[in-house]
Amino acid sequence: DMDENRWPPRQLVGFINARKDDGSRPQHLDDRGDPALRQMIRVYSVYEETCQRNGVVDFAELLLRSLELLRDNKELQAHYRNRFRHILVDEFQDTNALQYAWLRLISGDKTPVFAVGDDDQSIYGWRGAKIENIRNFTRHFPGCETIRLEQNYRSTATILKVANSLIDHNRGRLGKDLWTDGQEGEPVLVYAAYNEIDEARYIAGRIRKWVDDGGLRSAVAVLYRSNAQSRVFESTFNENRIPYRVYGGLRFFERAEIKDALAYLRLTLNPADDASFERIVNHPPRQIGERTVDMLRQIARTENRPLWEVAGEAVDSGEFTPRAAGAIGRFIQLIERMAQNIQGIPLAEQVEAVVALSRLKDYFKTKEKGEQGQARVDNLNELISAAQSYVQVQVEEMPDMDELSAFLSHAALEAGEGQGDAGEDCVQMMTLHSAKGLEFPLVFLCGLEEGLFPHQMSVDEPGRLEEERRLCYVGITRAEQLLVISYAEQRQLHGQTRFNAPSRFLRELPPELLEEVRPKVQTWQTSYGSGSPAKRPAARAFTQTESGYSIGQAVRHDKFGEGVIINAEGSGNHARVEVNFQEAGRKWLVLAFARLERL
Repeated sequence: DMDENRWPPRQLVGFINARKDDGSRPQHLDDRGDPALRQMIRVYSVYEETCQRNGVVDFAELLLRSLELLRDNKELQAHYRNRFRHILVDEFQDTNALQYAWLRLISGDKTPVFAVGDDDQSIYGWRGAKIENIRNFTRHFPGCETIRLEQNYRSTATILKVANSLIDHNRGRLGKDLWTDGQEGEPVLVYAAYNEIDEARYIAGRIRKWVDDGGLRSAVAVLYRSNAQSRVFESTFNENRIPYRVYGGLRFFERAEIKDALAYLRLTLNPADDASFERIVNHPPRQIGERTVDMLRQIARTENRPLWEVAGEAVDSGEFTPRAAGAIGRFIQLIERMAQNIQGIPLAEQVEAVVALSRLKDYFKTKEKGEQGQARVDNLNELISAAQSYVQVQVEEMPDMDELSAFLSHAALEAGEGQGDAGEDCVQMMTLHSAKGLEFPLVFLCGLEEGLFPHQMSVDEPGRLEEERRLCYVGITRAEQLLVISYAEQRQLHGQTRFNAPSRFLRELPPELLEEVRPKVQTWQTSYGSGSPAKRPAARAFTQTESGYSIGQAVRHDKFGEGVIINAEGSGNHARVEVNFQEAGRKWLVLAFARLERL
C-alpha cells in the first residue's frame, strides 16, 4: 500500500520502462544505499511478478524478452541470423539502448545492416533515444561504408547555410554539410519584438501579406519550443480572423489542465455550475469516489437542485459514509476559501491564487514526470499570463461585468473559435518536436530566447544543450522558401514577466545571411557579435508628433490611476505606450482606446 502522491504511478512506470530499455531486470540493479531507489526497485520486482502471474507483457517487456531469448538461445540466434540476408533500420537516430543491443544480436558478424538516420535530428533523448547508437555504428559494425546524403531538395541555399552554421557548434557529429543546386533564396529575417504580443502581431501581419500576395495559409507554419507559447498566437490569430490548426495537440483553452483551472474559477463565481462541479470535485483526487458523485447526481436530479446545494447538505445528512462526507465538506470549504481570497485583488492574482489553492500544479508535477508534466505546469502558469494580457489589452473593451466573469467569457469564446476544419486552408501551429518530418514554404521560428529556447532545464548540461541545438536545426530546415526567426525583449510566460537575452543560437548564425527587420543596434552588437547584417531597414519610431505623448509624461487612467509613460511603440492606430502606474504597476495600453489624460 503506497501513497500515490509520493509515488505517482506514471513516475514508477517511467522508471520501469527506462530500466527495461537499458536491458536491466530488478535483480541487476543496485540501490546504492538510496531508500527511494530501493523502493522503486521493489515496485519493479512486484510489477514483474504481477505481470507474470496474469500472463501479460508491456511493450518494453516484448523487446527485452526478445533480446534475452536471442542472447540465451544460441540455436534460435543462429536461425534468425541465417534467415535474414539484409537488415534495414530507418530513423536510426531514434533507437534506444535495448533496440540497438537487439539489432547487434540478430545481425551477428555476417548479416549486412543498412541504417538510415541523421544524428543532427536526434531530438528524443527525453524518450530514451541514444544518439550514441548512430555515432558508434561504425565501431560496432566494422567495415561499413558511410554514405552522406548532403544534397537537399527542400530549402534554399541561404536556409541551408544558416542550418549548417548552427549545427557545426555541436561536437561528435558524423559530419555533413547540406547544399542545394536550387535558388540562393532570401535572407533569413530576424524580428526583435518588444514583447510576446508584438511578436504575435508581427507574425499575423506577415501571414496576411503572404496571403494577399497569393500564398496559401496551409503553406505557413508557426513553430515554438513550448506548448504554452501557443496561447498568444491563438488569441492574435482569432483577433485577425486567421484560421489555424494546432498540429498534434490541443488549443490552449482546450487543454485539460486549463479546463480544470477554469472550472475552479467558474465554481467560485457560480456554485450552481454543475459541469464545473463534476469536473473538479475529485480532481486532484480527494477521496470522493464515483459512487459518491453518482449519489449526489441522483439527489440533485430528483430534487431539481444544483449539485453544490446537495453536496452542502450531504455533509450532515447521514446518507454518506463519514469518509465521503468529510471529503465533500473539505471540498466545499476549499471553494469557499477560494471565493473569499480572490475578493478585491487584480484578475491575474485571482487566477494565481485559485491555481495555487487547487494544488493542480503539485498534482501534475507528481503525476507526470519529465517534459510532459512540466508542460502542464507551464500551461497553468501561462493561464496567469493570459489573465494579465487580457486586462492590459482588453480593458477598454470589457463589458460592464467584473474582470473574472469577463475573462471566463473570453476563455469560452477563445476555445470555440479559430480552429480550422479538416481540409480548410489554415495556418499550421506546432511545437518543434511535432514539426519533425514536415516542410513548409514559410516558417516562423518563435521565441529564441535564453531559458526558453534553449530550454532552461538544458542550459547547464552539454548533452541536453546539444539536443536543443539539434531541435533548432530541425526547425530551421523545415523552411523551404522563407524563414523568419523572432524573439521578444520582454515576455510574459508561465505567469511571470521575463527579460531574457536573445538565444545563444542566434549568435551561432552567420550575420551576413540575416536581415534584422526592426534593428536595435546595441542589441545586435551584444547579441550577435561583430559583423553587419545584409540589410538594416529603419523602423518607424514612435514620436511625440504622431501620438501627442512622450516618454516621461505624467498621465491619468480611469481605472489604473496616475502614472508615467516609460516606453512606447508603433504609430497610428497601432501606437501603444507602457505606463508605470503608482498603484497598478506597469501596463501596456493602446492609445486608440486608453483615453489617457495628460497631467
